[in-house]
Amino acid sequence: MATIFSKIIAGEIPCHKVAEDDEFFAFLDINPVAVGHTLVVPKQETDYIFDLDDPLLGRMICFAKRVAAAQKAAIICKRIGLTVIGLEVPHAHIHLIPMTRESDMFFGRKKLEITPESLAEIAGKIRKEYK
Repeated sequence: MATIFSKIIAGEIPCHKVAEDDEFFAFLDINPVAVGHTLVVPKQETDYIFDLDDPLLGRMICFAKRVAAAQKAAIICKRIGLTVIGLEVPHAHIHLIPMTRESDMFFGRKKLEITPESLAEIAGKIRKEYK
């Protein structure tokens, strides 16, 4: 059974796409902990990130690095934080979170409420910066 992320990649579920290549897909989290919170996923459906083979995992990190550079250029923040939690969806993924303080990475607080229009605008700004 396809994961929700596989359905997003296939275009069966709408998303606010930030970047894509042959192997990876990046899109805004619809329940973000910070403005610009982005998920990076491999197109290959693998549950656990450390089950990805080393070359694919390395390329995923390089893809995430380009997405993070675009986020940093598009969103006011000090850094882009990276975390792998991976329990909520059985599809390997990286969270890229714009941050100005460490607490911006805290998943236990209430998620931001951002309109679909604002998400579209944020995604557009990040896409414009993606190289």
